[in-house]
Amino acid sequence: MSPTQWDFPVELCCRPMAFVTLTGLDVTFNAVHRAIWDAFCANRRADRVPISFKVLPGDHEYPKCRTKRTSYEWYIPKGILKTGWMNKHLNLVPALVVVFYELDWDEAQWKEKQSECATRVEIVRQSLQGRNTKVAVVLIQRKTPLPPGEDMIASERAAALCNACDLSGKSLFVLPHTDHLVGYIIRLENAFYEHAQTYYYTEIRRVKSHKEFLNKTTHQLLFVRHQFKIAFFSELKQDTQNALKNYRTAYNLVHELRSHETNMLEIKTIAGFINYKICRLCFQHNTPLDAIAQFRKHIDLCKKKIGSAELAFEHAAWMSKQFQAFGDLFDEAIKLGLTAIQTQNPGFYYQQAAYYSQERKQVAAHLCNHDPSVLYPNPDPLDVPNGVLDFYGQRPWRQGILSFDLSDPEKEKAGILASQQKERTVVHSEQIISLLSSAVAQFKKYKCPRMKCHLMVQMGEEYYYAKDYSKALKLLDYVMCDYRSERWWTLLTSILTTALKCAYLMAQLNDYITYSLELLGRASTLKEDQKSRIEKNLIKVLMNESPDPEPECDESMVKTAQRLWTDRISLAGSNIFTIEVQDIVSFVQCKAKFLYPSFHVDTPVELFVYLKTDCPHPIRFTKLCVGFSNQEYNQFCVVEEQCQASDVLEQSVQGTMCLVPGKTRKFSFKFVAKTEDVGKKIEITSVNLILGSETGRCVVLNWRGGGGDAASAQEAVQAARSFKRKPKLPENDVHWDSITIQASTMIISRVPKISVQLHHEPPALTNEMYCLMITIQSQESTLIKDVKLTAGLKPGQDANLTQKTVVTLHGGETCDDSSPALLTDISVGNLQPGEKLDMPLYIRCGSVGTRVFLVYVSYLMDTSVEDKEIICKCHRDETVTIETVYPFDVAVRFVSTKFEHLERVYAGIPFLLMTDILSASPWALTIKSSQLQLASSVIAVDQPECHVENIVLQTGESASECFCLKCPPVANSENGVATGSYNISWKRSSAGEDVPVVSSVITLPHVIVESIPLHLHADLPSFGRVRESLPVTYHLQNKTNLVQDIEISVEPSEAFMFSGLKQIRLQILPDTAQKMLYNFYPLMAGYQQLPSLNISLLRFPNYTSHLLKRFLPTHVFVKPQGRRVEEDAISPA
Repeated sequence: MSPTQWDFPVELCCRPMAFVTLTGLDVTFNAVHRAIWDAFCANRRADRVPISFKVLPGDHEYPKCRTKRTSYEWYIPKGILKTGWMNKHLNLVPALVVVFYELDWDEAQWKEKQSECATRVEIVRQSLQGRNTKVAVVLIQRKTPLPPGEDMIASERAAALCNACDLSGKSLFVLPHTDHLVGYIIRLENAFYEHAQTYYYTEIRRVKSHKEFLNKTTHQLLFVRHQFKIAFFSELKQDTQNALKNYRTAYNLVHELRSHETNMLEIKTIAGFINYKICRLCFQHNTPLDAIAQFRKHIDLCKKKIGSAELAFEHAAWMSKQFQAFGDLFDEAIKLGLTAIQTQNPGFYYQQAAYYSQERKQVAAHLCNHDPSVLYPNPDPLDVPNGVLDFYGQRPWRQGILSFDLSDPEKEKAGILASQQKERTVVHSEQIISLLSSAVAQFKKYKCPRMKCHLMVQMGEEYYYAKDYSKALKLLDYVMCDYRSERWWTLLTSILTTALKCAYLMAQLNDYITYSLELLGRASTLKEDQKSRIEKNLIKVLMNESPDPEPECDESMVKTAQRLWTDRISLAGSNIFTIEVQDIVSFVQCKAKFLYPSFHVDTPVELFVYLKTDCPHPIRFTKLCVGFSNQEYNQFCVVEEQCQASDVLEQSVQGTMCLVPGKTRKFSFKFVAKTEDVGKKIEITSVNLILGSETGRCVVLNWRGGGGDAASAQEAVQAARSFKRKPKLPENDVHWDSITIQASTMIISRVPKISVQLHHEPPALTNEMYCLMITIQSQESTLIKDVKLTAGLKPGQDANLTQKTVVTLHGGETCDDSSPALLTDISVGNLQPGEKLDMPLYIRCGSVGTRVFLVYVSYLMDTSVEDKEIICKCHRDETVTIETVYPFDVAVRFVSTKFEHLERVYAGIPFLLMTDILSASPWALTIKSSQLQLASSVIAVDQPECHVENIVLQTGESASECFCLKCPPVANSENGVATGSYNISWKRSSAGEDVPVVSSVITLPHVIVESIPLHLHADLPSFGRVRESLPVTYHLQNKTNLVQDIEISVEPSEAFMFSGLKQIRLQILPDTAQKMLYNFYPLMAGYQQLPSLNISLLRFPNYTSHLLKRFLPTHVFVKPQGRRVEEDAISPA
């Protein structure tokens, strides 16, 4: 049998399409015919009808139709389904034959052409004798035909041609060769498709008509065959629903057949075919659950139908193919839009197919293990005429024999032997690996990492059995890291064992050493005797000797491997192998730790390296060295012990580098850090442990960082969570789990012995030279040199604070904004032991807020560490937070001469500017002076003088000043006019004489200036007496360029009698004044209201009497009669 006998036939797996042959086309030499053929077959989109076209000559011989059977009474079928039947109806027997003929309706030689066309049609009919195949004629014409009914000649000639060719009108077509050829072709296809459907419908009816002649006693096979044919013809007709229905019926009929060891293979083969069709159609109908249910039913029904026990491997091969085919269908459906999930995807079916292929391999190895003396049968019982069986699933040596009794046992034995001998030539591993690879791809796609790893292990093992050790090693090495991270130690041990065999058989030194190291480790589940064997082999490799073969290896490959190992020994090459132990679980564990997270530069750095082995026997190493980020320290952390290669497994545990299994060995190192590394981190970059010697082979076990391996992180977590009491250990021993890796340490400066004290009086006041007194005192026992001071605003604060802060060492200097906020590296000189130094730092803060100031003092001194003289740079820094506040608040008011609040002032009329200085400082302030700087729009009535000079203000106290001003007329003062600024010079009362005075400039508010047409003011005594005359003079001044008409009336008061004009109308010339005299006679004592003067401006009615009277006094103090006490005058209000 062919090794591919289990593959499904191509005609079963393809999509059945109606088969139409085209005759009369010369596609080789005729360009028009070639264009027509290209339009039929090129660029067939999904929306075009499903037809399979083929060009054949007109006299092509089609398969002969067998004589129709009129009765099945004595007919005994020889099998279920013939091997050529599906191909015959897909590619050989057409549903429609189309005859192409070049003929125009206006052809001059019409009769001759008509006769020739009829002859061609008759030839086709003769070759299809007995078939129901339809025949159609297509006339290729050069002109575009007229619409039906308009060309009478065409109608007549078409009818004549149909009669001559014995065709119906629906079977005659016209194909104009124009620019719209593809459109005409598509219309032709649709017509061909209808004819083909009619043909397949006829064929279904014909097959169904045979059923009435069958009986279930002798024609059980025909029931299955006919049902399959009906379903297949339905597929060709594109009636997939009926096809599925008939396939299901055929499947049920297959399992109703009486089965025996002799026909079991045929039943399973046909059942597999029909199951494939059912599943394919279910996926096509988008009912994947039905497909899965059908497949499970199929497997349940067939998995126990093994057949001949001597050919049991065939059943495993058949089962494997079923799962593979369903996986292919599932994957194809997913590519067309079906959604799969993690728990239901094609990977599971490919995995199961691989499982049955493995079972096939095992069964074949058992059944086909013949003695070499057994020869292949002659003649070959598997040989068949034409190389093809008559019926699917039958044995070549007994085709068509349906009897359950074997007529020729010897022939049966020969056939079974030939099948077994043939099975031995099958490369099972290739099939298994291919299926596993498909499954891995699916599980990777659906994110199933554990399934993927599991199958990759199987692939690696299969490559091992196939003796492709390099691929096996590549796959196994890939999955090891996953099994390490998930701590599947048993599985990892199994994988490592296989990998070690591969490495041995290929004589791969590096891999062999790596896997040996891990198999000797604590993660390995091997027994002690196995570990001992591996350890001895490892030592042999280190001694440049060949290791003993690994157990269960193929003998022929072992011999090849021994030759390779011999070659390795003789080859002169690098004998140093570096193994990255961090990524595996080696038999040597390492943990390195610095004693402290940081060391002062004047104390030695201490480092411990802990080693522990898990191998069966004590083992001696030759060298231990630690690598650092600063390689200059590497020389101080080396332990080396000279020994011979033969001493590696010496039983004596004496010696520095001999490690006893289960015992923790501690190595201590000490070195002095370099002064330039102060402020830097020293990191352990690697720990190297060297096994072997230069005379043999040398293995460098390299740990990155401070040690650890693939399992140590999880072990540390478990140890931290464990509440189990640890056993008491002898002195100097430590629990391995209690050791933590400390792979880095910081070198910090020597502890300074110097005091830095800061004295000041917070808070600071805005713009003052604030004094921060810095006191430095040496507490060292020797001279300290090169003392430097850095002081000022601590970096990293708000940029606005930095811009508004300046510092200086000289308080008498004035600082501008260009001065620095931080003074760096100010040289102080040397200090003797106990010497004290005071340095003032003056700070000016231009804005309020909180600031952090830094004072940093550094110095050098000589010291000795581990008998080594070094120069240490020490430093101490102090920070202080200083709040800056305003020293005082200044309130400014504009009032009238009567001290009434003014919203606006009047041009040329005096008013008062009042200033109040309120101290907000917690410390006493001295106001040195004040100065009024007036703008050009304001004039002082009197020369302004300072009234607060040298006044001391305590917290909450205030000082006030008053200035009499007036404003000349202005053109536009809607937005107000500037009045100037108020300058205050001040300092802290406690500040020294050398501290400069601070000048604060207060910008005065703008004021609105208005013009008034008439200005009034009154001259009257400061007080009056009862029944004594009180003379009052009213001055009226015209402030305009116009003559003013004024009406004046006096309203009497109960407290006064008066003499003078009670009502008057007068005129005042521009810029002139008028006086009005009145004598008031007080009647009552006290603060009395004066008679009111009502004034009306006829030219300016908007200026009311009330507005004008605000410039006049309203009350006066009247003393009682007869009292003459000399008192200060009381000013009228």
